Amino acid sequence: MNILVTGGAGYIGSIVAQELIQAGHEVLVFDSLLRGHRAAVPKEATFVRGDLLDQEALAKLFEEHDFFAVMHFAALIESGESMEKPALYLRNNALGSLNLLEAAVTQGVARFVLSSTADVYGIPVRERILENDPLQPINPYGESKLLVERMLAWFERIHGLRYAALRYFNAAGATPQRGEDHRPESHLIPRVLQVALGQRDHLEIYGTDYPTPDGTCIRDYIHVLDLAQAHILALGALEERSGIYNLGNGHGYSVKEVIETARRVTGHPIPTVERPRRPGDAPIKIASAEKIERELGWQPRYPHLESILESAWRWHQANPQGYPE
Repeated sequence: MNILVTGGAGYIGSIVAQELIQAGHEVLVFDSLLRGHRAAVPKEATFVRGDLLDQEALAKLFEEHDFFAVMHFAALIESGESMEKPALYLRNNALGSLNLLEAAVTQGVARFVLSSTADVYGIPVRERILENDPLQPINPYGESKLLVERMLAWFERIHGLRYAALRYFNAAGATPQRGEDHRPESHLIPRVLQVALGQRDHLEIYGTDYPTPDGTCIRDYIHVLDLAQAHILALGALEERSGIYNLGNGHGYSVKEVIETARRVTGHPIPTVERPRRPGDAPIKIASAEKIERELGWQPRYPHLESILESAWRWHQANPQGYPE
């Protein structure tokens, strides 16, 4: 099948694109390269540089290619930045997605997989979050993704577009060829590894007085290859129905546990500096992934933090400066 992967030059999109190709699909990557890397795009994929805000470019793309499905990863993803630049996030993520949806249904595409986020839940109401828990984003990034989920529900109701919205928790890890390279980097695991590589003097810990066993925030980390597997399963399930699914391991690790595990994996002391809490950080955010396990048969292959960190460390050692372009 011919699959359009938007944002396929980014961390998760590029790895899903490679997994789709290995599964026998043809892949076209559409990416502006605003935050992505041309070198991350699989060599076997067709690459088109473009912006989702360019409706003419999208119309041309869909006219020239007969896509079976769309996998949509193209988005700005920094919660903190979204609090400083809400219009940028709402325009890029929500309006860009609307343009994509319009172009897709105009050309009769009937399958759509969305890279969504646990940020749609805001502050959780329970330790292990369920898909039917309240949706109360506390930043424009989460709001922008929730808007796209709501658009998809309407496009299914009116146009018959089948969709899966996959709400990620904390994606991490790497494949031998592809890893996490955000600029600037804000995610915990790559920042920890940058200290081990000597690229940072220390790691800052934001908040040590949370109501958790060691006082630091607890998060659910999922290997990026397990995310990729879930996308392929979700695409196949669209033959029968739409679905919204959490994607996580169902187990949480604190910031200090991540650091201790990284010390073991890298053999580096990883000095830390404690800072005050950041606004909006929930003490605990863990997924219940029972729904996707039950309905699609998904099981994480890399559920342990140590294996996730080991894969990321190998990639960062081999690519200490990230991607060359």
